[in-house]
Amino acid sequence: MFFALIPLIILTALLNTSAQLILKAGMEKVGEFSFNANNLLPVGLKVIFSPFIMTGIVIYIVSLCLWLLVLSRVPVSIAYPMGSMAYVFNAVGAYFLFGEHLSYLQVIGIFVIILGGYLLTQH
Repeated sequence: MFFALIPLIILTALLNTSAQLILKAGMEKVGEFSFNANNLLPVGLKVIFSPFIMTGIVIYIVSLCLWLLVLSRVPVSIAYPMGSMAYVFNAVGAYFLFGEHLSYLQVIGIFVIILGGYLLTQH
């Protein structure tokens, strides 16, 4: 039964990644800010009215609903580490979409995560 749910776990990781990358795109439009009382209203309004940020939040909600479905069927000791594939998807997505740098150590870390996911599926 667990193997049948691997695509659902991967889907939740992909949705989580999509939400993160869309939120990043939205925050690039909002711009860098600091937390202080003067910024609360102007930055808050930019965030609230950002289609990217609102889309990212909706995707997070869908991802959360699917994740709850996963947790109802898979032990958390397996599901949560498998969900770490989102780290891999985020790093690769950020590299291609935002031109973020991936060091050799980060690439090795990505392969370690993939290997860990593989090992978790072996019984």
